[in-house]
Amino acid sequence: MHNFIPSLLGAFGVFTTTLAQVSTPPGASTALDRIANANKPTFADVRESVAKQYEEEGPLPTEKYFHESRFHHHYDDRFANSTLPEEQVIPHLIALVQAYLKTMRAIGAETWIMHGTLLAWWWNQKIFPWDNDLDVQVTEPTIHFLADYHNFTDHHFEIPGVDGGRTYLLEINPNHVVKTTEDWLNVIDGRWIDKSSGLFIDITAVRPDVAKRASGHPEALMCKDKHRYKESDIFPLRNSYFEGVPVRIPYNYAGVLREEYGSRSLTNTEFWG
Repeated sequence: MHNFIPSLLGAFGVFTTTLAQVSTPPGASTALDRIANANKPTFADVRESVAKQYEEEGPLPTEKYFHESRFHHHYDDRFANSTLPEEQVIPHLIALVQAYLKTMRAIGAETWIMHGTLLAWWWNQKIFPWDNDLDVQVTEPTIHFLADYHNFTDHHFEIPGVDGGRTYLLEINPNHVVKTTEDWLNVIDGRWIDKSSGLFIDITAVRPDVAKRASGHPEALMCKDKHRYKESDIFPLRNSYFEGVPVRIPYNYAGVLREEYGSRSLTNTEFWG
């Protein structure tokens, strides 16, 4: 049983970047940050080419792109052949999400935490101690931006206490261009993967729900995993902190969490896991 108190609130070539240490104070910028990203486009650099309406492209896929390991569904077995010792999972996840949020911030990619990760933020702005996965969302222009300019890129972080640091891979599912929920094999649009452990963050894109908008719901949004929202549920995004670094969260975070997990998820201080 756990007890909690709620908070008050590039193309396809691989290249490596070295960003500031995870321990850099939130919002801080260093010469290393600027040099590392000097030759990579930010979202602002290419906004006109990615901020547009997207039509579905290509036939419905018959194969799944992202595969989870046989030993645990929250690991990528290209980079691991067993789970981490239990006491190492949370430290790895903390570094994983800190690196992701800092990288997306550096390249101007709009992203926010969602699902169980958002619920963990609600309670203490930290990852739940029993978690072994993380979830984030991005806009449709952002997933195209990441696919076109940052796919298969390695991002190296020097992490205090970790000899040699860690490298994270940003990988985008090529089936992100197929928007229908019928593509149930490819509901995950991208992943941010810790190459030292195989742990990853699932990235899903939020898109206009064309069918619902045509039937009189102008704010309708959807994901391929069948989660649906209104624009006013998500935007404008709020600023906060998660694991000590800046993070964006949905505007109507409480309503989103109640819808997904029920009202008791925001008040029940006991968890049996």
